[in-house]
Amino acid sequence: MAPKLLFAHTIPLLVLLCAAMSADFSGGKWTMSQEASNGGPPRMTTFDLKVDGMTVTGTVTAPMGGRGGGAASDPAPIAIANGKVNGNTINFDVVRIFAGKSATTRYECTVSGDTIHVKQTIDLGDGPRTVEGNAKRAAP
Repeated sequence: MAPKLLFAHTIPLLVLLCAAMSADFSGGKWTMSQEASNGGPPRMTTFDLKVDGMTVTGTVTAPMGGRGGGAASDPAPIAIANGKVNGNTINFDVVRIFAGKSATTRYECTVSGDTIHVKQTIDLGDGPRTVEGNAKRAAP
């Protein structure tokens, strides 16, 4: 009987731990700076993340140089799709339009304190490209 009682108390504890780990993602805005490929100013990306249970929603705002995400100086936020939380990782997609064609960027993120390691992969027709960086929690 004792193993059943232990098991009955372990499951709620695991659920609470998973919820606590995913709570780090609901902190609002995160910013990531990446070097520009042409030697220009760094490219700033803002993630505005919201977590509801195991689902992630929100937006990604990144300068796209006029390619579907607004002008480089005035980027438009783009909605997150297919967002999922799994322990200390989140995965989501962002769909943009490049040269009249839809392109999906896949984000795989791992949280550690006030930093999210971001791995983003996109295929614009010439094979997938992956870029990695670290986003920091923005000050409230």
